[in-house]
Amino acid sequence: MEWSSSISESRLSLVLIFCQIITALDVPLDPKLLEELPQPPTITQQSPKDYIVDPRENIVIQCEAKGKPPPSFSWTRNGTHFDIDKDVRVRMKPHSGTLIINIINDENGGKAETYEGVYQCTARNELGAAISNNIVIRSSRSPLWTKEKLVPKTVVEGQYAILPCRPPIGLPPPIIFWMDNSFQKLPQNNRVSQSLNGDLYFSNVKPEDSRDDYICYARFNHTQTIQQKQPISLKVEPVDSLNETITANMSDSDFYGDRLSPERRPTLLLPTGSTSSKTELRGNTLLLECIAEGLPTPLIRWIKEGGELPANRTFLDNFHKTLKIIDISEADSGKYKCIASNLLGSAHHVITVTVKAAPYWIREPTNLVLSPGESGSLICRANGKPKPSISWLSNGVPIAIAPEDPSRNVDGDTVIFTDVQERSSAVYQCNASNEYGYLLANAFVNVLAEPPRILTPHNELYQVIANKPALLDCAFFGSPVPEIEWFKGVKGSILQGNQYVFHKNGTLEIPVAQKDSAGTYTCVARNKLGKVQNEVQLEIKEPTMIIKQPEYKVVQRTGQVSFECTIKHDATLVPTVTWLKDGAELPNDERFIVGKHNLTIMNVTDKDGGAYTCIANTTLDSVSASAVLTVVAPPTAPPVVYDRPDPPFDLELTDHQERTVQLTWIPGNDNNSPITKFVIEYEDAMREPGIWNYLTEISGILTTVQLKLSPYVNYSFRVIAVNDIGNSQPSEASEQYFTKAAKPDDNPTGVQGIGSEPDNLVIMWEPLKHFQFNGPGLQYKVSWRQKDGDDDWTSVTVANVSKYIVSGTPTFAPYEIKVQALNDLGPAPEPTTTIGHSGEDLPMVAPGNLKVQVVNSTLAKVQWDPVLLKYVRGHLQGYKIYYMKVESLSGRINQHVEKKALSFPGNKTHGMLPGLEPYSTYKLNVRVVNGKGEGPATPDETFKTPEGVPSAPSFLKITNPNLDSLTLEWGPPSHPNGVVVGYILKFQPINNTHELGRLEEISIPANETSLILSNLNYSTRYKFYFYAQTSVGAGSQITEEAVTIMDEAKASRQVDIATQGWFIGLMCAVALLILILLIVCFIRRNKGGKYPVKEKEDAHGDPEIQPMKEDDGTLGEYSDADDHKPLKKGSRTPSDRTVKKEDSDDSLVDYGEGVNGQFNEDGSFIGQYSGKKEKEPAEGNESSEAPSPVNAMNSFV
Repeated sequence: MEWSSSISESRLSLVLIFCQIITALDVPLDPKLLEELPQPPTITQQSPKDYIVDPRENIVIQCEAKGKPPPSFSWTRNGTHFDIDKDVRVRMKPHSGTLIINIINDENGGKAETYEGVYQCTARNELGAAISNNIVIRSSRSPLWTKEKLVPKTVVEGQYAILPCRPPIGLPPPIIFWMDNSFQKLPQNNRVSQSLNGDLYFSNVKPEDSRDDYICYARFNHTQTIQQKQPISLKVEPVDSLNETITANMSDSDFYGDRLSPERRPTLLLPTGSTSSKTELRGNTLLLECIAEGLPTPLIRWIKEGGELPANRTFLDNFHKTLKIIDISEADSGKYKCIASNLLGSAHHVITVTVKAAPYWIREPTNLVLSPGESGSLICRANGKPKPSISWLSNGVPIAIAPEDPSRNVDGDTVIFTDVQERSSAVYQCNASNEYGYLLANAFVNVLAEPPRILTPHNELYQVIANKPALLDCAFFGSPVPEIEWFKGVKGSILQGNQYVFHKNGTLEIPVAQKDSAGTYTCVARNKLGKVQNEVQLEIKEPTMIIKQPEYKVVQRTGQVSFECTIKHDATLVPTVTWLKDGAELPNDERFIVGKHNLTIMNVTDKDGGAYTCIANTTLDSVSASAVLTVVAPPTAPPVVYDRPDPPFDLELTDHQERTVQLTWIPGNDNNSPITKFVIEYEDAMREPGIWNYLTEISGILTTVQLKLSPYVNYSFRVIAVNDIGNSQPSEASEQYFTKAAKPDDNPTGVQGIGSEPDNLVIMWEPLKHFQFNGPGLQYKVSWRQKDGDDDWTSVTVANVSKYIVSGTPTFAPYEIKVQALNDLGPAPEPTTTIGHSGEDLPMVAPGNLKVQVVNSTLAKVQWDPVLLKYVRGHLQGYKIYYMKVESLSGRINQHVEKKALSFPGNKTHGMLPGLEPYSTYKLNVRVVNGKGEGPATPDETFKTPEGVPSAPSFLKITNPNLDSLTLEWGPPSHPNGVVVGYILKFQPINNTHELGRLEEISIPANETSLILSNLNYSTRYKFYFYAQTSVGAGSQITEEAVTIMDEAKASRQVDIATQGWFIGLMCAVALLILILLIVCFIRRNKGGKYPVKEKEDAHGDPEIQPMKEDDGTLGEYSDADDHKPLKKGSRTPSDRTVKKEDSDDSLVDYGEGVNGQFNEDGSFIGQYSGKKEKEPAEGNESSEAPSPVNAMNSFV
């Protein structure tokens, strides 16, 4: 009882822990962010579990991983450590775990069978270790056919026959097919077919089946070889000769009995018996086969007892003899019956199918990123048949013997973490296995403490069509997970309510964006380590509309027709109008004239009929409208039927030469549309039977063509006739013509030489196409020698590859390269020589004489001496400057030191460094870059930036409103950019019509943080503009509005007219009078008879529903002119916020790659620390009207 009680308590505690688990943090796939964050190893690429290798090529076992710091790699083979340093044939790629086992090299090459086994890779850094799957390496095998004595097979006509194939067992298994001595595939049908094991079945034989060259072929795709069995002879004895033999032995009375008849009911040849069973794995393809004999030939059909065959996954192959069900599941278990039937009866066989399952994921464990003190869990759930067992490993070691972690608790398929610390980081492996296989997943637990970051670009512009959804991104990262808030405007309140949707990834969704949705939106991300914000802009555009749509047209042949398409669109968007015919582009015909608002078709023909669509596109939306054009014949013109031509016939080959042959044919009927051309196609019966390829085309007035041929191709030809209506059906195939073999005419193209490592040269080329082989035994002769040297050519001959690796070369040396094709008949012509380079290595030295010249507070010029090309050791890509802010001279603490980089392509020796923070200390260095990577850095150079103008004060609050005074409180600027010497306050009143009054200005010392403003008017709204100043000048402003309170004595004297009795009575009388007038008008209208205007209205339908006027697009006399009047703009309309761009003598190239900002006259980066400034307030006329206490109170609402 005590033992069971303790178990219950532990389970209860686990449940409580689950309730407290915080959602794990997702790490965005931002390259810059991933480079900075510590991360345990993650396997990114590995070879398949069952890896069959080609014994003629080097063995490459892939294992790639990422992590921070970069992981180191090790391997095990057959469960023990694999020391690659002790085997000269094995090496590991630099900065990778991929193994390369040398097989093809003559000196150190080995046999692939020697390296068969089970391999596993481990990637490890200081935060943990990830492991790969068990990779089983096996060498491909294509054994020869075993020798056997084949006896000719004799079968009586009408009886069944089986020709055995029995192919050699290869790895992987071969593909089986039957051909004759002429390399022609033997025809198969309901009577003659090939089984899944390769045997050839005859349900009944006919005399034409007699032949001596039934040949079974086995194609091993992995090694690209084909093995051939000895030909099998089949002789069919006619049934008449058998009847004569039987008749000679019968008495006279026997002639009145039954005649010998070979017809019989079906019998199943495969599978045997009445029942069988089959087990298949989930997700595989289920193949069930039934082959029957009988006469007449039986037909096969399939049913599933007690169920239906799955509709979208079931296929019947091999003339319905093979039932194929793809992607099977446990629901496909059951009994499947095949039924063979003919006129004399039927036979059936029942196959019981059991579906087992290797493990498959229900929930694969995913990486977990937590902050110190948080909780989380790794969940690993898999299913299978039988149910798989779950085991856990930590850093590749079974968790039971792994180092103890007090924050970790394992409960079956779940690992629970509570109150994690930074030492809790590790990589966990979940293994789910049963008798049919296993699954292995790596998932790391990474404990991080990171302040919030916003990954969305600053001031991103979003444009949306009105009444459509708007999605504003705020991609973020931080640990703990930051909280996200959205604001509208510079100092707006937090957004909330049903009109907004807040997504978990930080995106703000406005489901129906209206005109007033436009503006600046601010996203704020905060956690316990800090806060960051970002602004984005939203613009709302008017939708594109088609106000005059194309209409249905009927036109006579040779006539003219026009479709209209008039659009209305947002003035800031550029529309494009496209016309389509039947969903495709308009014909390339000068008769089709596309105007600005219409499409005109001249000299209409019958083929012009169809649906025409007008599509209006902008960058944000698209609208379309369609109309049908019907083309009719003139009343007097007799109907003419136009159609595609009939196929050519009677193809004949003459004048047979080694490289040419003459093809002649007779054209078919052109069906009232002249034949414009003939297309000749060919089939290569030896290599690609059944596939027809384009060869040439000639004019429609010719019926003979001299065809250029390639050697060693078994040609057949066919001809297709073409007229304006379309293509004819292909003609019947011509006789076959097998051209003689010859030496290759062409050499490989695309020859190039590049190095994958500093000490090798990889020679690559485009292999020849099959028709360029010109004969059997194609090979490539690869030759190379170092350029400008005295070395002779070094050559090697290879086959079935398109690259060759030369090892032991000097670093980045030029080589002369050539690749020549050859076959059994000889080589191709001498190839051209190409220049390539061996592999690059990292540069050896750093740039010299580094100098920094400070241009202004945000811009610096960097100069250096170039690195000599011999020390670059590769293709010069350019130079890269790494720089970082060390400290702020204003005394602010630099919490996040961010190292930045700026690239300058080519052999540049100077560059501009923009976007610096004023009044700060920076350090930088420069590196040279080639195709391999970066060279060493120069010694760090330190420099300081001068003072600049400050950002806006961090906040401005107005409190304690009185009759004639207000209290202002503010915070210093978040980016002082120097020493703040004081503040400037400007303010002015705003009257009831929102006009601005006289502007007042006050200077405030730098050490003040509040001010009481007196001698103000009561019940008056004021607008305040507040700046900070350094010795350079004033910075960005922050604005705020506030109202002084009203005089209660005067407010009591105000009379609300809406509550007076006489006013209510007057309004009721006016409403009653309007109602009486409406009733009188309705009665007079209903009493009206049929007058001319009334008849016109009845004939044309509802006058309210009339088309728009063609001249201006308005709704005739029913349009309301006031609906389109522009709104009156008041004096408080915000400025256009544009910044005048000054001229600059600097080239944009000097600022490196990726710098899109603009710079002020002094070089400072616009908008670096603050939003866009409001327009400087202008002094307005003071209103002589006394402020209304009622309006003043309404301003508080």
